[in-house]
Amino acid sequence: MSEAQAHSFWRSPVIWPLAGILALVLANLLHDRSVAFLSVTVSDGHLYGSLIDIFSQGSRCMLVALGMTLVIAVSGVDLAVGSIMAIGGALAAILLTQHSAPLVLAVAAALAVTAAAGLTSGLLVAGLRLQPIVATLILMVAGRGVAQLITDGNVVTIQRPGFEFLGNGYLIGLPFSAVLVAVLYLIVNTVLRRSALGLFIEAAGDNETASRFAGLAVARVKCLAYVASGFCAGLAGLLAASNIRAADPLTSGTNMELDAIFAVVVGGTALTGGRFSLLGSWIGALLLQTLTVTMYNLGVAPAVAPVPKALLIIGVCLLQSEKSRRWLGGLWRKPV
Repeated sequence: MSEAQAHSFWRSPVIWPLAGILALVLANLLHDRSVAFLSVTVSDGHLYGSLIDIFSQGSRCMLVALGMTLVIAVSGVDLAVGSIMAIGGALAAILLTQHSAPLVLAVAAALAVTAAAGLTSGLLVAGLRLQPIVATLILMVAGRGVAQLITDGNVVTIQRPGFEFLGNGYLIGLPFSAVLVAVLYLIVNTVLRRSALGLFIEAAGDNETASRFAGLAVARVKCLAYVASGFCAGLAGLLAASNIRAADPLTSGTNMELDAIFAVVVGGTALTGGRFSLLGSWIGALLLQTLTVTMYNLGVAPAVAPVPKALLIIGVCLLQSEKSRRWLGGLWRKPV
């Protein structure tokens, strides 16, 4: 590997999140004094193990981070994703339990409403020129109330085998939720990288004024990013409700907006907009879920769990900083 290739390798946004995952895996192996953390068993044709659980339980954050990446890429932010998750789960639960709606209709209606919620945020940002943090904060507060209004403030239990399959089923031996996230990631990444849409998103986030003068419909691009975020959050809400077989409008999606932003930033996407990395966000979400499982295995109290999460995120972000790497490199160089 040449010096230029080595420099490019260490500048890759996915290297340091992957290094964090490897460090957490090593911590689990040292704690257990065995390879139990890496073991995968097969039962009734299904795969089980800690690694499988990480992909399965982390699927919701991966989904939300996927949409959040597009929003941040256009110099925005979506604080309403947690509330939108609650709306999606609540609406699907009411349609399935109280109206006996077909599963396809309930899922489609929930996703349509959550996409419309994302469009609302997009119109406030791109149409009325509100600050993204203010516009999405409105829906963050109001959306949670809407979810509780839909269920009348109650936790709605869902007893539908087809719906339970979304969050607990298996496909080709793997959790369906993990397969769903992988397929959606491949579709979105292919569309963005094989068409001009990805370039439009980068241009709108990098320099909105220049993009507008170049003839780009910046407002439409921003609205599309928020619609995608709402859709992904709604799908994550359906997975969350399916996983526990109930829709809880009060706690569903709590703090998910923070986890998604952390995953996107750790994955190498700048909060200033412009260039983005879907793969980096996906790995960032995987890093957060691995950390959650590690803290559980190490017996870390839930009250102090946010502290190691913050330390890990700060560490990875510092390693991604060119200035920090130069400073660390200078510590290892011998004085002349």
